[in-house]
Amino acid sequence: MRIWQADFYRRPQQDVWQLLICDRDRSFQYEATCPQSEANSSWVASQLQLAAGGQLPDIIQVFRPQSLGLIEQAGRSLGINVEPTRRTFALKQWLREKQYPIALDKPPPTPLPENLWGEEWRFATLSAGNLVEAFAEVPIPILVMPEFLLPINLGLASTVPVPGVVIYGGRQSMRLARWLQQARPVALSYVAGAPDGLVLEAGLVDRWIVVTFEDPEVAAAARVYEQRKQQSHGLHFLLVQPDDSGMTFSGFWLLRAED
Repeated sequence: MRIWQADFYRRPQQDVWQLLICDRDRSFQYEATCPQSEANSSWVASQLQLAAGGQLPDIIQVFRPQSLGLIEQAGRSLGINVEPTRRTFALKQWLREKQYPIALDKPPPTPLPENLWGEEWRFATLSAGNLVEAFAEVPIPILVMPEFLLPINLGLASTVPVPGVVIYGGRQSMRLARWLQQARPVALSYVAGAPDGLVLEAGLVDRWIVVTFEDPEVAAAARVYEQRKQQSHGLHFLLVQPDDSGMTFSGFWLLRAED
């Protein structure tokens, strides 16, 4: 499968738009510019065809919301799937080398819709060595374990504790898991405030308040959760299940914060 990463954006202090395309190991790179008056999906589509040289990619990954619409339109006209994702590592490295901005404006977090609230939640920990085994062979309707996030690929020793959050969704469990699947979770972080809370980073720039709390003991557990994330190279998990019986699961995600 041919996967490209692309960015189409107006460069700072210029009326010039630049298209950058690369593959995941940057063995292929392509760039082109156009004046603002020509910055449209037709121009992008023509450049994709030039870059492809007869071999169009199967997927184009895009991290910048401002680029997404035009690249999606161009991809649609050429039969290419466009995937919004923060995890365009090769492209972001290229942009850093060019000293182009990659930071995105993020909106304030929005409360999770009430019809998705679970019944209970808790912090949890699994050793890196047991993390994959615990869920890989279990029938889970939604299981998201990207290969690059597997503990062995992050160089984690099997004894390192990997922190996570478990949500007991009750009757809403499957509905919550499906919503999360559409939201595309990236990271779940403790944010101190009044009240404290857990904020889910999702999609390209979305932020959701999953839970809030004022209990000092819960806040202390949340700080331990963040400390363990540092020990696990940022790796953590989110598990949604109907109850604490351990018999059925609705969704499991490996997570790690991305720029």
